[in-house]
Amino acid sequence: METSLSTNHVLRIAVDIGGTFTDGVATLSPSGRIWVGKTPTTPDDPGEAVSTVALNLLKQVADSMGPSAPKLAEVVHGTTLITNTLIERKGVKTGLITTQGMRDMLDIGREWRYDIYDLDIVIPAPLVPPALRLEVDERLDARGEVLTPLTDAQLDRLIDGVISKLGAAGVESVAVSLLHSYLNDAHEKRIEARLRQALPNLSVSVSSDLAREIKEFERTSTTVANAYVKPIVAKYLHELENRIARIQEGIPLRVMVSSGGFTSAKAGAESPILLLESGPAAGVLSALNTAYQNDVKRVLAFDMGGTTAKACVAVDGEPPVAHSFECARVERFKRGSGLPILIPSIELIEIGAGGGSIAYCNRLGLLNIGPESSGSVPGPACYARGGTDATVTDADLLLGYLNPSNFLGGEMELDTGLATAAMERLAKQLGMATTDVAWGIYNMVNENMASAARIHIAENGHDPREFAMVATGGAGPVHAVEVARKLRIPRVLIPIAAGAGSCLGMLAAPARVDRSFSSPQLLADTDWAQVATRLEALKREGEAELESAGAADVEWRIGAEMRYFGQGADVSVSIPYEAVTEATGAKVLASFEAQYEKLYGRLVPNARPQVVTWRLTGRERTSGQHFEWGDNRVKATDALRGKRPVYLPLRGEYADVPVYDRYSVQPGQTLEGPLILEERESTIVVAVKSDVTVLPDLTTSVTIKEFE
Repeated sequence: METSLSTNHVLRIAVDIGGTFTDGVATLSPSGRIWVGKTPTTPDDPGEAVSTVALNLLKQVADSMGPSAPKLAEVVHGTTLITNTLIERKGVKTGLITTQGMRDMLDIGREWRYDIYDLDIVIPAPLVPPALRLEVDERLDARGEVLTPLTDAQLDRLIDGVISKLGAAGVESVAVSLLHSYLNDAHEKRIEARLRQALPNLSVSVSSDLAREIKEFERTSTTVANAYVKPIVAKYLHELENRIARIQEGIPLRVMVSSGGFTSAKAGAESPILLLESGPAAGVLSALNTAYQNDVKRVLAFDMGGTTAKACVAVDGEPPVAHSFECARVERFKRGSGLPILIPSIELIEIGAGGGSIAYCNRLGLLNIGPESSGSVPGPACYARGGTDATVTDADLLLGYLNPSNFLGGEMELDTGLATAAMERLAKQLGMATTDVAWGIYNMVNENMASAARIHIAENGHDPREFAMVATGGAGPVHAVEVARKLRIPRVLIPIAAGAGSCLGMLAAPARVDRSFSSPQLLADTDWAQVATRLEALKREGEAELESAGAADVEWRIGAEMRYFGQGADVSVSIPYEAVTEATGAKVLASFEAQYEKLYGRLVPNARPQVVTWRLTGRERTSGQHFEWGDNRVKATDALRGKRPVYLPLRGEYADVPVYDRYSVQPGQTLEGPLILEERESTIVVAVKSDVTVLPDLTTSVTIKEFE
C-alpha cells in the first residue's frame, strides 16, 4: 500500500519497555498514521527488544509506503528499568555524604508504622547501609544561613574518606544531601566540584539539583535512589543511543518523564529518578488523548499490562500531578511501606495485578494473586517458555477470552494444554474445579481493581457513575468492561492500538520540565524580588533543557504548595507565568482560597496563608493527536470470524458468543454484546449485554446495559 506523502510529514517512533512485552509505535506526524510492533521484553538486555521493535516498525513503514517513506526523525522512549532496579535492589553500590549528625536519617525516617497491628512488620531497608555513609562538619540553619562553614580542611578529609572507605567498599555512585541545602546549595556544590575533580569516574547525585524541597528524609531518599540507579541508566541510555545510531545516524533519543512529558536522553541520564513512572504516565496521556478526541471530560484511565494495573482520575483533560509518592513498597497497597520520592509524577495508583501475575494457594488454603509475576521469562504457563504457575493470562485463556491462535496476531501460539495443567495443579491444592479456579482468578483480580479504583475516585471527591473508563495495555481491554461494570461506570472506551497505549501517549506527549524550590514564608512576608529572581533562574535552566528536547511553543506556569500557617497539609495552586511582583501574591492567594474552599467547604477565618514550595512548569503546547492505521489492517470484509464458547459471569456458564475482527468493524457500526473483538495487540472482552460501537477515530465504545 503506497501512499503519496507531503514533504512536511515526520516519522517518529515510541518504544515502551514493560515487564512482559516491549511495545512500539511508529507514526507519521501530523497525519497520525501508525504502525504497531510488539515483542517479548529481554530482561538481561532491554535495549535488544527496543532495537528489535524499532527495526520491525521501520520495515512495516517501508513495506506500506515504499520509496515515499520518510527517514526516522526521533525515538521517544519509556522504561520500567528504574522501577525494576529499585524493586529488585539491583542498583550499584552507593554511598551517602550528609551533614554531621544526620547519617541515621534514612533509618529513622518518619518514625511511624504503616501497619500498627502487624507484629512482623517489615520496614524497607535503606539503599545505603550505615557503613557507607559519611558525615561532613558543616551546617546551615532553617533560613539557609551558614552556622558552621565548610572549610577546605573538611573537604580534604571528606575526599580522603571517600577514597579510603567508600572506594575500598566498591562504591560506584555517591549521593550528596546536606541539611537545608534546598535553601542554599553552596556547600553541596563545593562538595560536588571536589568529588568530580578528585574522582572523575565516580557518579555523583546532588539533592539541590533533584529536589530543592523541604523534608530532609524524603529529599535524601530521592537523591539516594537517583544515585543508586544513575550509572545503570546512564549506561543503558548511552548504549541505546548507539543502537539507534546503527539503525539511522543522528536520531535524537527522547525519554518520558513521570510528570507526563519528555526530555532529552542526556537530561534523563543525569536525573534518572524523574523517569521512574514514565511508562504508566504515558498510558494516562494516551487515555486523555482518546478522551479529548471524543469530547469526554471525566476519565478513569485504566492501564493493565503484564505485571501491574494502574489507574488515574482526570477531569477536563488534565491529569493530576503529585509531587511526592512511594516506590518499591514492601506491601504493595500500604502507604508508608516504600521509599519516598520527591519528584513530580502523574498521580497514579497501583490497583492490581497484571496478566503475568501468579495465582497461588496461601497458608489459609485460599486463592491469592500476585504480587509475584512470571514476567516475559519464563512467562505464563501458556507461553510454553518454562513457566509452570497458573497466571491471570492462563485464566483468561481457559475462560475463552483469548484466542490461542491469534496472540500477537498469530506470531505467538498459546498452549491451552499447559495452561490447563497449571490450573489443575492449583485447583487440586484449593480443592476446587478447574473452571471455578480460572473464574476465581479473573473475578478476584477485577474485584480488587474495582475496589481500589472506587476508593481512589471517592478520595478525589467524584462519583464513578459520572466517568468513562479508557482502557489501555495488553490486558486492559480483556478486563476493562468487567471492572467498569463492578464500578457501575456506564461506558468504556478502548482506543486504537490499546495494547501499545503507552507508546501512543508518548507520541501525544509534550516536552516538559518541572522545577521547584522550598522557601516557607507567610504570603504577607514574602520577598517578591527574591522569588522573582529564583523563578527566572529556574526558567532559564528549564528553557535550556526544553531546547535540547526539541520543544518549540512552550507554555509556562507558576505553581505553589500552600497552607494556612500551622497546618500540616498543602494545597496545590497554579497560575499562568508572569513577571513576579507583589500583585502575583494576590493572584496566588485567590487561587489558593478557591481551591481550599472546594476541598474543605469553607475558608479559615483570620488564618495566615503560607507558601511552602514554589514550582515552575514549562510544557510544549499540544492539541491532541489523531491516530489511524498506517497499514492495511482495516478491511471492508465481513467482520464476523465465527463463534467460540466464552464464560459469561452473570450466567455462570460458558456460551457461544460472536467473535469479530476488530479491524473490519467499520466506524459507525454498532454490535450487541456479549461478544469478543480480536486485534493483534489485545482482545476486547464484552461478556455482558452492551452496545459496542466503533467511533470515527477507530476507538471502540462499549455502553454497558447489564450491571446485575
